[in-house]
Amino acid sequence: MTQSTEQSATNPVNQDQNRAPTMPLGLSGILTRAFITSPLTPLLLIGSLIVGVIALMSLPREEEPQISVPMVDIIVEANGWRADDAVELVTRPLETIVKGINGVDHVYSQTMDDRAVVTARFLVGTDEDAAILRIHEKIRANIGALPKGVPEPLIVGRGINDVAIVVLTLAAKPGKTDRWTDNALYQVADELRLELSKVENVAGTYLVGGSPNQIRIEPDPEKLALYGVTLNQMIDKLINANRSF
Repeated sequence: MTQSTEQSATNPVNQDQNRAPTMPLGLSGILTRAFITSPLTPLLLIGSLIVGVIALMSLPREEEPQISVPMVDIIVEANGWRADDAVELVTRPLETIVKGINGVDHVYSQTMDDRAVVTARFLVGTDEDAAILRIHEKIRANIGALPKGVPEPLIVGRGINDVAIVVLTLAAKPGKTDRWTDNALYQVADELRLELSKVENVAGTYLVGGSPNQIRIEPDPEKLALYGVTLNQMIDKLINANRSF
């Protein structure tokens, strides 16, 4: 027993070699050790709390803050145009024009037969009147980029209050798709929209998708030429007939 004690006392080098090597402290470790041992740490904590309370009391607060996120819809009525043609000749030129406007954050588009809609969303805080004015000026300056015969686009400004907060989707049950076509669902949705508009505090309702009632006429250029009728003459007749109807 005495011999082992004497050997451990006479060999301190072996004890140091058996200890685990210490890792060097990084930047976070040095800062942590400094704050733990520093007497200023409680003072910094109290100062941070005081600054936070002052900021909380001085900053303006609202229960329902009015955030300005203006959006502008550019609606083009392209009568007689299929969706594929309208995308190439109407929607894409409009998107290129709108993307060059100062303050535009995102550009969305929706193209269907006889119609194209391009929506420009501006940066948060942009004045709504200024956004609509920029769209008007840019469209008028580049109206030549649109095909001839397309009427002047309709520009409608929208705000954050025009964004839908409730969306109802109507779909046919499995096995009932033959009965509930796009047109049938559109008719039901239109009646439902009218009832929802009567609910108190409902500002507006609109439909997306579906097929409304319409008559599509595809002219034959050869037969029109035989009767001496131009395409523009036929379009004028159809517009007048549609108004009368």
